Amino acid sequence: MQLWTPNQPLKNGRFIVQKVLGGGGFGVTYSALEQRTGKLFAIKTLNPIQQSQGDFQEKQEQFVNEALRLRGCQHPHIVKVHEVIQEAGLWGMVMEYVNGDDLGVYVDKHGHLSEDEALHYINQVGQALEFVHQQGFLHRDIKPNNIILRDGKQEAVLIDFGLAREFTIGKTLSMTNSKTEGYAPVEQYQRQGHFGTYTDVYALAATLYSLLSGRIPIPANYRKDGDALLKAPNQFNSDISDRVNDAIIKGMALEPQDRPQTVREWLELLNPKFHPRQQIQEIQNLKSSKMDYTRLRDLLAAGEWKEADQETNRVMLAVAGRKKAGWFDSESIDSFPCEDLRIIDQLWVKYSNGHFGFSVQKRIYQSLGGTRHYDSEIWEAFGDRVGWRDRGFWIGWDSVVYGMEAPLAHLPFVKDTFSLASRLVHCNI
Repeated sequence: MQLWTPNQPLKNGRFIVQKVLGGGGFGVTYSALEQRTGKLFAIKTLNPIQQSQGDFQEKQEQFVNEALRLRGCQHPHIVKVHEVIQEAGLWGMVMEYVNGDDLGVYVDKHGHLSEDEALHYINQVGQALEFVHQQGFLHRDIKPNNIILRDGKQEAVLIDFGLAREFTIGKTLSMTNSKTEGYAPVEQYQRQGHFGTYTDVYALAATLYSLLSGRIPIPANYRKDGDALLKAPNQFNSDISDRVNDAIIKGMALEPQDRPQTVREWLELLNPKFHPRQQIQEIQNLKSSKMDYTRLRDLLAAGEWKEADQETNRVMLAVAGRKKAGWFDSESIDSFPCEDLRIIDQLWVKYSNGHFGFSVQKRIYQSLGGTRHYDSEIWEAFGDRVGWRDRGFWIGWDSVVYGMEAPLAHLPFVKDTFSLASRLVHCNI
């Protein structure tokens, strides 16, 4: 069995273990310093208990496969998985290090949250979950301790995908019955059952219950057996609105069929005006006063992502009068027509189903604290989020990923145009 210790080198000295960050039923997570860059990372392995099991090698394979799949789940509110490494036969998942308190610790320090603050974080985590579900995964362990707040920012990051599993709607699945009491729905107490997006809905609603009341909800199995009733959260906090109180109770309905079936449905119960992604509408006009975007539309509709990206750069250079130069300067971006930016963005958003587009990039940039003023730390963090940077370096054209497996907002790839973010804000895109 292996338990890494402080100052232990990994991968021939590439990483130096700092300390244990935490552990659970499956894994243990360490902070580790990458000596070349001086950056901290979090590295997760299977814990000594799992290492002692007879099926350890099979669990290692599952661990690595899940890490590789989760590497594709890049989202502003999901911890980023960079790679997997092996040290003396033990596989490790290298993730970004998120500096800050988890929401459980935050509530312990400050007491229950206000409704506005709690909804702010729940909306962010809800968007992350919606993205996870679109990739065919369930998280299955949503709770305050698995949501970290970045230091100095009102930004929540969903961590610990140790129980994450693929699912198929309508099929009976066998899954480990590991769970967190109070946040796990009744179906997680069964070795076999119907799991779906509503499984994570229950846990997200229970998390909001805890953030607003300062209490852990009654476990679902107690409710099922009739040993206890779920008290409404507004019995502990009278400042909770009726709308939010009712949405929490609905989301925590004991039987899966009585809950909202998707995270989006539940978030809209919390706030009928909630629209986490830009609505995708028909684009009425493919021509601006300067350009015809029919070819771009056709390429995107055919899923020809590389050609569409090249066409985007071609038409943008033409509109900006920079075709001969072959690159943008700040003046050409600052004066770029809002009409053309809007058409290009709407086409990318529509045909990627909200996965790509300038407006998606802007949303991520602003979620990181970005403004019209250049901040190298925020711009680099943005590059990391959308996959424009790899291991601390900005990528070139040959490293762009052309396909829906690319990180959220990876395309279109318009290089060296920080000022484009400012123009998007100005154009209200």
